[in-house]
Amino acid sequence: MTRCLGALLAAGLAMAGLPGTGAAQDTAGEDGAFVTFRVLKPEMALKAAQAALEHCRAEGYQVGVTVVDRFGLPQVFLRDRFAGAHVQDTSFRKAWTAVSFRTGTSALHEETAPGTESFGIRFLETALPLGGGLPVMGGDGSMVGGIGVSGAPGPSLDDVCAQAGLDAIEFDIAF
Repeated sequence: MTRCLGALLAAGLAMAGLPGTGAAQDTAGEDGAFVTFRVLKPEMALKAAQAALEHCRAEGYQVGVTVVDRFGLPQVFLRDRFAGAHVQDTSFRKAWTAVSFRTGTSALHEETAPGTESFGIRFLETALPLGGGLPVMGGDGSMVGGIGVSGAPGPSLDDVCAQAGLDAIEFDIAF
């Protein structure tokens, strides 16, 4: 009886497509009822945040940097010693916005200007369409996180610092 139950269980697992059972994945990368996705390891999130902070510091800016995962949840926050109190919230909201809308926040700033069809996005509680937030894309084009910088003298300079963070991990996430 036990051997029969074991055989039925093995057959059921194989038909359910659980990992390790030899079931083929479809072209969307899904395996049965599950979706496969990637997120940055904490070490990569930290490396990106440190590079962005160091770039801003070298330019004379005191900033805060937040790296979020693909779902907008914070992985890392770094604040330089003289950065304003607002940088934690602002850098998080920029990173969250970049992930949520899958675009850089400078582009979203233009797309949500008053009088545009998407102007209402500016009224979402967490969204912040202001330069300094960039999506982090894996080498296969998948969203793996977002980075937000706040505290440089202007949003375009926040963008430059955020890009320095992405540049620091570009090789690590390219494959």
